[in-house]
Amino acid sequence: MQSSLPKHVAIIMDGNGRWAQQRGHSRVFGHAQGAKVAKSIIESCATRGINNLTLFAFSTENWHRPATEVNFLMKLLKRQLAYERQNLVDNNIQFHSIGQVNRLPSSVQKEVNDTIIATRNCTGMKLTFALSFGGRQEITEAAKRFAQDVLEGKVCIEDFREEDFYSYLESSSFPDPDIIIRTSGESRLSNFLLWSSAYSEIFIHEKMWPEFTDEDLDDILLQYMKRNRRFGKTQDQILSLSQQSF
Repeated sequence: MQSSLPKHVAIIMDGNGRWAQQRGHSRVFGHAQGAKVAKSIIESCATRGINNLTLFAFSTENWHRPATEVNFLMKLLKRQLAYERQNLVDNNIQFHSIGQVNRLPSSVQKEVNDTIIATRNCTGMKLTFALSFGGRQEITEAAKRFAQDVLEGKVCIEDFREEDFYSYLESSSFPDPDIIIRTSGESRLSNFLLWSSAYSEIFIHEKMWPEFTDEDLDDILLQYMKRNRRFGKTQDQILSLSQQSF
C-alpha cells in the first residue's frame, strides 16, 4: 500500500558550516544562508499541506562548538524569531519548541516564548524547533518523570505499557515523523528524535542545507508516497488491512 502525503516531516539541517568553508567563507555565513532556506522550506511545507514540521535547529552537542559560533547561532535564532513572527501568524503557522530551552540565553528564551504566544491561535501547520535538544536527553528526562510518578504511587508498573511511557516524552505532543530528511550526505540521526523515529522513512540528501530547494523537498515527498510502509507486518497483511478498510 503506497503512502499518502506525510503528516509529519522532520529535518536535520546539516552542512551549513562546510558549505560556507568550501566557498571560502566563515562557518557563520553558512548558518545565515541556512536560515534563509529554512524560511523557504517552512512556507513550502505549510502550502503543501504538511501538518507538522520539526526542524533540528540546535542540538545538546552543539554547545561544544566554538563559543563564537554558538553566540552567532543564538543571535541568529533571536533575530529570525523576532523577524519572522508576524509571517508565521500571517501564514497560520503555530510555533512550538522542544528541548532544554532553559539553557538558551534569556533574550532568546523570550523570543521563543513570545513566538509561541503570538501563534497559539493559529490553526495551520505546527512548526517545532528542536532547541538544545537531544534524543537521549529526552528519554532520560522522561525516565526521571516516570520514576518520580512511581515513587509517588501514581503509576502501577504491572499495568504500564509502551504507549504510557511515550506520554512522558516531550515529543509526544506531535505524531511520530513519517519522514526524516538529513542533508549533507551524512547517514546518521545524530541524537535526533530517537524514540519517535523508530519507523520513520529516512531520506539522506547529498546537498548541503544552504543548497536545499523546494524542488528537492517535492522530490522527497514524491518518493515517500511511492514507499510501502509495513511497520513490521508482511505485505500480505498490509494488503488485507487495506482491503478491509473499503
